Amino acid sequence: MTLLGTLHEQSIHPRRVRVLADHLASLIPAGARVLDVGCGDGQLAHRLAQVRPDLSLSGLDVMVRPNAAIEVTPFDGSTIPLPDHFVDVVMFVDVLHHTHHPLVLLREAARVARQAVVLKDHLDEGFLSTPTLRLMDWVGNARHGVSLPYSYWSRDEWNSAFMATGLAIDAWRERLSLYPSPASLVFDRSLHFIARLIARRGPRS
Repeated sequence: MTLLGTLHEQSIHPRRVRVLADHLASLIPAGARVLDVGCGDGQLAHRLAQVRPDLSLSGLDVMVRPNAAIEVTPFDGSTIPLPDHFVDVVMFVDVLHHTHHPLVLLREAARVARQAVVLKDHLDEGFLSTPTLRLMDWVGNARHGVSLPYSYWSRDEWNSAFMATGLAIDAWRERLSLYPSPASLVFDRSLHFIARLIARRGPRS
């Protein structure tokens, strides 16, 4: 493991899990059944269950890691193997930019979720945003064999994706304080967001 990888594993990753769990906990309805798609090692979902013991959480991933912290079911990365409206919330945390067909997976989430899709991802906007996001992705994921297409979207592209999949923004947060100072000046900025999405009223485009 590289020095950057070791630093990420020992310092950045635990903070990220803790901070994201707190953000997610405030966006998920009471008593919800939550499917964490692309859950990785399951640490975030496990922490979320500790913060919100009223939630029921399960995971889905293309690669089931040994000793994952939650129950994880394998899937093909495109089709969520569940009936329509089967869970209350589908959750994606830094997942859609790892797939070559994010609209397909986002549309699947809209189909499976009864109440909301909760999404954490990146905004490719601002000074040197693309190389910064690529560096973060490589440090956090390359050693785990995670696909790295580096497919980041601007705010307008995200809004177009939500429109195309019949979703509307119900809550939106930026500047999530995922990194300690002074790293936050480089790696937080406006590069991250969390959104709660609900079914858009009216016909889909």
